[in-house]
Amino acid sequence: MLTQGEDVEVDALRKRGWTVSAIARHVGRDRKTVRAYLTGVRVQGVRKTSTDDSLAEFEAYIRARFVDDPHVWASALHDEVVALGYRCSYPHFVRQIRERRLRPHCEACSGVKGRDTIEISHPPGEEIQWDWFERRNAPWGKTAYVLLGTLPHSGRIRGALSESTDQAHLIEAMDKVLRRLGGTAHIWRTDRLATVITPGTKDVQPSFAPVAKHYGAIVEPCPPRRGNRKGSVESSVRYTSGRWWRTMTAKTEEEAQLSLDRFLSTTADARVRRSADGEKTTVGALGDSEPLKAIPVACYPATISVERIVADNATVAFRGNRYSVPPGLSGSVLLVSHRLGQATIEITSVTKTLLATHRLAPAGAGMLVRSSEHHTALEKAVLAAFTTTPPCDKKQNRPPGPQALQEAARLLGAEGKEPTVDLDMYASLAGATR
Repeated sequence: MLTQGEDVEVDALRKRGWTVSAIARHVGRDRKTVRAYLTGVRVQGVRKTSTDDSLAEFEAYIRARFVDDPHVWASALHDEVVALGYRCSYPHFVRQIRERRLRPHCEACSGVKGRDTIEISHPPGEEIQWDWFERRNAPWGKTAYVLLGTLPHSGRIRGALSESTDQAHLIEAMDKVLRRLGGTAHIWRTDRLATVITPGTKDVQPSFAPVAKHYGAIVEPCPPRRGNRKGSVESSVRYTSGRWWRTMTAKTEEEAQLSLDRFLSTTADARVRRSADGEKTTVGALGDSEPLKAIPVACYPATISVERIVADNATVAFRGNRYSVPPGLSGSVLLVSHRLGQATIEITSVTKTLLATHRLAPAGAGMLVRSSEHHTALEKAVLAAFTTTPPCDKKQNRPPGPQALQEAARLLGAEGKEPTVDLDMYASLAGATR
């Protein structure tokens, strides 16, 4: 490669009329090198790479992914191309995307600016931060609600999917997250959720206070309009929704929960962090060393109640299984209730009349739970409705009957009737004329 001074000298000598061979002898360089710089094939300061273009065969896939989602995270995209055979590091991958300008420009996001933040000290095991995030039009046809719990000291995240954000579902999701974390912190920090904090105050809801006592936690809300106070879980929401939700392939809520658990315990826990003494470690290692309090064996006994429509086979759906009800209720709305910690569910009418009690099947098992009484009653109802009468003959000739013709004549009226020719009257008139 020519130096900056040699490049300037070669260009000046060429303009004076020197030949390429003469210039090469003068500067002590090869003629092909001199000719490449003079013709613009090579540029001073830009070294020709000696390696193959590692992104070339993946460029079409990356462009297609940016068409699918212009905001897909580069780290998620790197995971995908590595699975397809890409062998370079993440920083090299990001640099190649930036140099080729593969990511499309988004004008709507270009003016967004961040807020001022400051680091807050979080001793190990002191605090856990909670927050919901929801995504409409989930692959299973409903809105997906995901509760995330984050330990700010280590950055460890655990989450649970839920059908709703009411208090009973919140309690159940919290219990699932705590069991995935292996314990609870001393303080639960939330924003001003109406299911946790009394609106307009900083006091805990009377209905939620027994829950905090059950787990031995102190509930502290964020100050008004200070969302950065729980910035750890806010960052977790952004990270999880961007890295997991955008690329998730699950088709059911149960599959999505397994996918979330697998992502948080592997990819999320493998993120690099620095310990208090500056040594390189991971989120998982820091999380394992956090001293969390033990939680009760049983979940707080809140009662979950959801509405369900009865199918034609006299069953209702609940968490990936179907449970029987008495026959004759197809299409009606019933309530399915489950008290957390118990092994049964109750099915009642909207007026709270108990219709059935079943043993709870494992979530997502795809089981049909039908009692012998319901099976016998449904079988009798089906047999009673059975008939041996042959079906209608749809090919028989059936012209309009007298009643239909009478109605047609009424609708047509005197002016609309077609002329009728009476041959007998015509013959008598003809005879009289003769």
